[in-house]
Amino acid sequence: MNRFEGKRVLITGGTSGMGLAGAKMIVAEGGEVAVTGTSQDHLDEAGEALPSGSLVLRNDASDPEAAKELGAKVKEQMGGIDGLWLNAGFGKFGPNKKVDKDMFRGMTDVNVMGPFLQMAELIPAINDGGSVVVTASVSPYLGQPMGAVYASTKGAIRAASRSWASDLAERNIRVNSIAPGPIETNFFDGMGLDEEQVEEMSEQIKSQVPLGRFGNSEEAAQVALFLLSDQASYVTGSEYMVDGGMTLR
Repeated sequence: MNRFEGKRVLITGGTSGMGLAGAKMIVAEGGEVAVTGTSQDHLDEAGEALPSGSLVLRNDASDPEAAKELGAKVKEQMGGIDGLWLNAGFGKFGPNKKVDKDMFRGMTDVNVMGPFLQMAELIPAINDGGSVVVTASVSPYLGQPMGAVYASTKGAIRAASRSWASDLAERNIRVNSIAPGPIETNFFDGMGLDEEQVEEMSEQIKSQVPLGRFGNSEEAAQVALFLLSDQASYVTGSEYMVDGGMTLR
């Protein structure tokens, strides 16, 4: 199956986890990819994992100027793109009484402002008939006691994706979102938990998932790639849960 033959796809946050898994699959199906990230280790990993000719770009979604730089680089080096996966983001959890401006701004800048500004810069580069996928989360549906800020940012970007879907429909550009649940790769990064806390939280989360396990990066990426491909040619403004049934409970 070569769903991406002759197509060019940009994945923000594409140097690790779901993004990198998706980039590898797109290349395997005949496409060209550009991925962004901030960690040098992840940039190096992506550079080794992807074939020569793939673009591996350092880009910080929290930096307002970086969106303009990304737009310029994509237009210069790729021309038009057929797919855009806005996947850059992170989560940090903690008691609501300890939320401060740094925690709020940190997640809001990356999870909300970043995709908004990137989308504004990249809309002209998306070819008519293209597709956009936004990584949201199941968090807004769960009411997690320590996840108010993260859930708010993911709820905001889900709302934005529906607006973008309406706005870009006249160009036959589809916009959808995926809402991952617990995905094993990097799930606990940045939470500030020790090994014992990670183990305890892992078991607690698994007990809430009907399928009884964490998902993996490839499983989440497959859903995003379906939405990016022409197989989803009549799907726009939708959100696909990738959560093992977690939101059923």
